[in-house]
Amino acid sequence: MDVKEKIQRLRQKMMERNMDAYIIPSSDPHMSEYVAPRWQGRKWISGFTGSAGTVVITVEEGGLWTDGRYYIQAAKQLEGTGIKLFKAGMPGVPDYIEWLKQTLSDDSRIGLCGEVFSVSRVKEMRKKLSSKNISIIKEFDLIDEIWEGRPSPPREPVFIHDVAFAGWTVAEKLERFRAEMAKKGVNYHLICSLDDIAWLYNIRGNDVPYNPVVIAYALVSDSRAWLFIDKTKVSDAIREMLADNGVTVEDYELVYEYLASLKDEDTILIDPDRTNSWLYDAIAKHCNKVEGSTISTPMKAVKNEIEIENLRKTHICDGVAMVKFLYWLDNNLGKQRITEITVSEKLEEFRSSLENYMGPSFATIAAYKDHAAIVHYQATDDSCYELGREGMLLIDTGGQYLGGTTDITRTIILGPITDEERRAFTLVLKGHINLARARMLHGVTGSNIDILARLPMWKAGIDYKHGTGHGVGFFLNVHEGPQRMSQIPNNIKLEKGMIITNEPGIYIEGRYGIRTENEMLVVEDGETEFGEFLKFEPITYCPIDLEGVKADLLTDDEKRWLNEYHTRVYEILSPYLDENEREWLRNETRAI
Repeated sequence: MDVKEKIQRLRQKMMERNMDAYIIPSSDPHMSEYVAPRWQGRKWISGFTGSAGTVVITVEEGGLWTDGRYYIQAAKQLEGTGIKLFKAGMPGVPDYIEWLKQTLSDDSRIGLCGEVFSVSRVKEMRKKLSSKNISIIKEFDLIDEIWEGRPSPPREPVFIHDVAFAGWTVAEKLERFRAEMAKKGVNYHLICSLDDIAWLYNIRGNDVPYNPVVIAYALVSDSRAWLFIDKTKVSDAIREMLADNGVTVEDYELVYEYLASLKDEDTILIDPDRTNSWLYDAIAKHCNKVEGSTISTPMKAVKNEIEIENLRKTHICDGVAMVKFLYWLDNNLGKQRITEITVSEKLEEFRSSLENYMGPSFATIAAYKDHAAIVHYQATDDSCYELGREGMLLIDTGGQYLGGTTDITRTIILGPITDEERRAFTLVLKGHINLARARMLHGVTGSNIDILARLPMWKAGIDYKHGTGHGVGFFLNVHEGPQRMSQIPNNIKLEKGMIITNEPGIYIEGRYGIRTENEMLVVEDGETEFGEFLKFEPITYCPIDLEGVKADLLTDDEKRWLNEYHTRVYEILSPYLDENEREWLRNETRAI
């Protein structure tokens, strides 16, 4: 079936259920950003492959809402489907709830699958649509009814993440976890987010591409803990480890029965943004419900000393792989055929030889020339460019290691570029340095300082339509909260031990794209009578291509930062390189 045929079948099912619209999100029962193939219904019905977006189908219309990372990609992939692109966040563009309110008549019925919608989103929709008496029907998974050959839930085996990497045992984590439960006055806490469960129980898996998590729920009481999972995935050794730490393994679907059996005197903490609507409805009606953030989310965001020690080692390994790749590219471009796909394959080859490497942390973005203007571009056999000795290549890539997760972007100058491109490259670098050099009073949030990265570009009348930075998991999801760096307000304070990326960019559709990204560790920077100060320490080690830098646009302080960063890159990585690679790196990290 093509997209139009799928939509027609969906509309037939809508008519059978007397629905005027149906909503398909990009989520799974755990409100994950990246989902296993079984829950990629939005991709299946629309043909849009980006990680974020919502499809709405009415009796006569269809729309896809996605953010600025995917405007160009979505426009191309939706051509001929009958689905209209709505550029979320742009002036004058309504969100899909407001659009439904404008489009539908009073007393209309909207369908959705409550298993893949959060409690908070359903509540928000009902509130916004109440003035027109529009109903939300959440009992039916219509995508499941029309998706022939829909993938089954993943059944990849679970494995232990050793405490030598994790730093804390499961029992130690549960002790801290329960202390926070006591402060909130609850005796139960339901955890639905997959990375929180993996972190809390020191387990990992391969249920979601690029994200080493397992499909499961967790329930923690003041004295017991449970893991609800497909038990065929759990070995005796893992079951024993969990039991030794006070965790009982139960079947995945039994979580509904456990929640229904809670007593009137019980009080359970639920994260409304991470709990699906079906699961919430299963909780015993007279049980006391408290809504709040998942307790483990801020706990895992602040890396412990063992995690930080392992992260430093991991980033050295990843930096060595990057330098070996860049040396190979520089010495082979023009001598053999190299494409965007070749770049991804070669990077994987260099990483695969490293100790504790487990796989990529996301699909590598290797984007040449105008492809780099597509923020999350993915090369295919049909779209793939061959690289030449001209223009720029953007590489956004990362690895999953037992000792941490990496995420790096470099824009490589392959040959002659225009003055405009060199200026844009330097503006991005100025923004990157401006943020990297920040000194912050404790209490600052990512949204407070996002402007530091954007300011050089704003002065030139340029902006980028994505966040400046995100948290990074520890051998977990490459996108991790609760901290983030963006223009969207948030109240999460930056804390010592947090990891956050620094990745400003410039994207000119049809011409070029530039981004420079490092991971940074939040560290202490002294205390005065005005309070405790923090700063960022870059933990990504890889040269920034000096061929793209217009030096007269940099201040003395910016040049000093770049030179000091490059000195550190050379000192840290050169012992692991052969003589030719060292000489190449010495030149790439020369002072300007």
